Amino acid sequence: MSLLNFKEIISVSLILFSVIDILGSIPIIINLRRKFGHVQSEKATVVSGVIMVVFLFLGEQILNLFGIDISSFAVAGAVVMFLLGMEMILGLQFFKADPEESKSASIVPLAFPLIAGAGTMTTLISLKAEYANPNILVGMGVNLLFVYLVLKTCGWLEQKVGKAGFNTLRKVFGIILLAISIKIFKNHLLI
Repeated sequence: MSLLNFKEIISVSLILFSVIDILGSIPIIINLRRKFGHVQSEKATVVSGVIMVVFLFLGEQILNLFGIDISSFAVAGAVVMFLLGMEMILGLQFFKADPEESKSASIVPLAFPLIAGAGTMTTLISLKAEYANPNILVGMGVNLLFVYLVLKTCGWLEQKVGKAGFNTLRKVFGIILLAISIKIFKNHLLI
């Protein structure tokens, strides 16, 4: 493990990119924009980054403080992801907008659990065993920049894809999200 190793940064970036799967979340983000009216890209990106950095350095200690093991945390995140997938496929509404709060989904469910969810957090703990913290931090920064760009351009992407394309993508990615949540649930429930 060396400091600022380009190969490690690329590896960490690719691993986090596949776990965060912001491209796969585009239909969810568009759906949240329609439901809540606004998604604050900067806020969602910053909050996701803070969650990831805190969890990188204090994740295991925070969970231990509450008597929660990583597997239980992953299963809880998988349940939320499962509900989001069900919303996308069946057109149901589990996450309702609270009229007392700002009409935004920037924190829940966007920053957590979609961007910085249980999969990302458990991956960060796993990455610490193989890579130096500075390389993990740079890989996180690369991913957060990409997340921000995707969040900022979602309106444009929605226009380009169209309503029929959006509905098709939403259902396809809803099934993928269900599959990912079931995989996380299965892997961590059997430990």
